[in-house]
Amino acid sequence: MDKIPKKIKMINHIKKFIKINNLDGYIIPKNDIYFTEYSENNNLRKISNFTGSAGFALILKKKNYLFVDGRYTLQAKIQSGRNFTICQIPYFFPKNLDYSNENRIGFDPKLFTEDTLNKYFADKIKLVPISYKFDNKKKGKNIKYFSLSDKITGENYISKVNKVSKILKKNNTNFLYVSASENVCWLLNIRGKDLPNSPLANCKLLVCKNKNLYLFANDLKVSNLKKKFKKKTIFCNEKDFFKIISKFKKGNICIDKNTCSIFDQELIKSKFNIISDIDPIYKLKSIKNKIEIKNMIKSHIIDGVALTKFLYWFKKQNKSLTELKIEKKLEKFRKRSKLYLYPSFETIAGSGPNGAIIHYRANNKTNRKLKKNDILLLDSGGQYKWGTTDVTRTTFVGSISKQIKNNFTRVLKGHIAVATCNLGKYNSGYLIDKQARKPLNEENLDYQHGTGHGVGFFLNVHEGPQGITNNNKIILEQGMILSNEPGYYLKNKYGIRIENLVYVDKVKNNLIFKNLTYVPIDMEMVNTKLLSKKEKDYILFYHLSVYSNISKFLNNEEKKWLLSLIKKF
Repeated sequence: MDKIPKKIKMINHIKKFIKINNLDGYIIPKNDIYFTEYSENNNLRKISNFTGSAGFALILKKKNYLFVDGRYTLQAKIQSGRNFTICQIPYFFPKNLDYSNENRIGFDPKLFTEDTLNKYFADKIKLVPISYKFDNKKKGKNIKYFSLSDKITGENYISKVNKVSKILKKNNTNFLYVSASENVCWLLNIRGKDLPNSPLANCKLLVCKNKNLYLFANDLKVSNLKKKFKKKTIFCNEKDFFKIISKFKKGNICIDKNTCSIFDQELIKSKFNIISDIDPIYKLKSIKNKIEIKNMIKSHIIDGVALTKFLYWFKKQNKSLTELKIEKKLEKFRKRSKLYLYPSFETIAGSGPNGAIIHYRANNKTNRKLKKNDILLLDSGGQYKWGTTDVTRTTFVGSISKQIKNNFTRVLKGHIAVATCNLGKYNSGYLIDKQARKPLNEENLDYQHGTGHGVGFFLNVHEGPQGITNNNKIILEQGMILSNEPGYYLKNKYGIRIENLVYVDKVKNNLIFKNLTYVPIDMEMVNTKLLSKKEKDYILFYHLSVYSNISKFLNNEEKKWLLSLIKKF
């Protein structure tokens, strides 16, 4: 008799849990208790095999549903379609689901925020807070957190705490509960190794108006930090949160709607008056200072050298390659720098039809051998001392059709439209997003993801509140870093994406985007007849900038190849 697959066993066990507790279903999110994008404990992946960065499952007595956004619908069908019906957010409940307020759906209150539940489930079902215990064993050792010097961050933690204290006083707020680890790391200038791709320390913080700090973290990981912080910082065990807040007098508190769990929120409500759910640190963190920008530029030059060397190597290959071999080769180029630490996310190396899966991940089962004339979409990034990179290039070896060239050129035109947009007129993401899509929309083409996301300084490769999407109305300010990554994807055929990181700078009192990324674009994929003179001038200037920043790190053959791209314009 064949063995029952482990994932099916887990799903069946959840269904038994549903029955025993008189439920109609149970919701399982991707995130852990820290609500980070990348975490070691990913229960959604365990039960569904889905590897995307966002989504959740709804297990019912007889059916299973996996909800993802437009970036992941194709990927989810491939990875999870056998055991789950795939539903696209925001088109939430399928018509064939019969729901009413009588349905009892369980959820773990430590894994959901009130904002998420209201957004997707309000008035649709009766939610029951109940925890299903997954077998999540702690991996690895208790690696200690570390501090970044002021020379690296450009601002000490005391200055940052003063800024937060001023905001609290202005808003008549006594406390700020910082439940987002990335915000704690930024505020205290600390980092850790709790996540596979981000240098985050999983911890939480209570900031008092009088500048007292209560850090909730694993005792074994913070022992070496205690000497740096003054008496106003009290180190607390993670389990003692309610015990600590119970000692305070009642007052006003600000929480974070993105990462404050319902469990923590209920504890807080029992003691404090919640007057705001927007953590002001997100905004403070998004505006990088001159030192952070300087360090990011250095990291991108190093990364640009690695990517350029890789692209030259790829173009000269005659032997067959697989997607996994490509990933390993690129990693080797990055590792040549002593400042490189590890990838900022799992590399996307999608060839041919796999490139049409927006956030594709190669594995031993899907690993595809590249064929002649295949398009390769390569999206990757690195964590460096000190900076975070993210870049996508689309390339090929052989020949491609005119249609592919035209579509690549339209994506390039959208990329240029973002890079050169008038930030005085288009001062927020939703306005810029429209400009990026115009060249594709004119041919009734589009892409199912945002045009850009915020990027952290030696932190998460994805951060907010800034972004280039159709609903982001955050006003862009000097020092913000974003990605510029329009694309086009033809199902079962190929994918195209061109991504640079840019930062907002001020020149003669005007805000403009400046490129951080120094990696050549494959000009063999461009139909120059579709480009205006302004667009051609931009491409020439961009490649001259790439050459001037990285050529001294290239060998003669690599330099000649890079110069040949410039000569095309």
